[in-house]
Amino acid sequence: MEETIAGAQDIQTAGRIPQQRGESLLDNAVRYAEERHWDVVPGTWLEAAVGTQRCSCGDASCPAPGAHPARPDWAAQATGSATVVRRLWQKQPGASILLPTGRSFDALSVPESAGFLALARMERLELTLGPVTLAPDRRMHFFVLPGAAAKLPDLVRRLGWSLASLDLAVLGEGAYVAAPPTRFGSRGAVQWACRPTPANRWLPDAEELVSPLAYACGRDR
Repeated sequence: MEETIAGAQDIQTAGRIPQQRGESLLDNAVRYAEERHWDVVPGTWLEAAVGTQRCSCGDASCPAPGAHPARPDWAAQATGSATVVRRLWQKQPGASILLPTGRSFDALSVPESAGFLALARMERLELTLGPVTLAPDRRMHFFVLPGAAAKLPDLVRRLGWSLASLDLAVLGEGAYVAAPPTRFGSRGAVQWACRPTPANRWLPDAEELVSPLAYACGRDR
């Protein structure tokens, strides 16, 4: 147990990649479109208000201030064109970066504590990971091949769990993840726990990661 926690803490420390100074949201959004060929869409942004920051949506109790879709047709607005991306963020430089799931990838979402336990286990098993985000709402998102949404219930059932009993969700068509360096109000910015690199351009299938993720979620209950 102590070894597992120590391993997770080591990975947590290593995974907290500092923001690259001078890089704007626009720079990052363009990079995602150009280098990873991901569709991106601008979301809401943060606005100064009486010494604090509020979401551009105007909801004082917004659960994800500055980090959710800004319009109902956000999915149709998503683009993989770097030229269009530049134009969109030049109009609103503070807009959050949202990556639609169900296109280039799906995302397996788990609590932060379970995510770090799973990362430690995956490292020992020498599993190949895709990108992994760590958000200020204390959720981690593991990028996997599209189609995970349809597979996950059966994969978890084969392991002896029911999906309803685990805090393990899949984001597929119609959903999104917020990408670094998007900020969640005053809670901080989304970070890469596992940064996109040429080595992880080819994503794992959900089947390759579900066992350590389900195990970690079960331990984290």
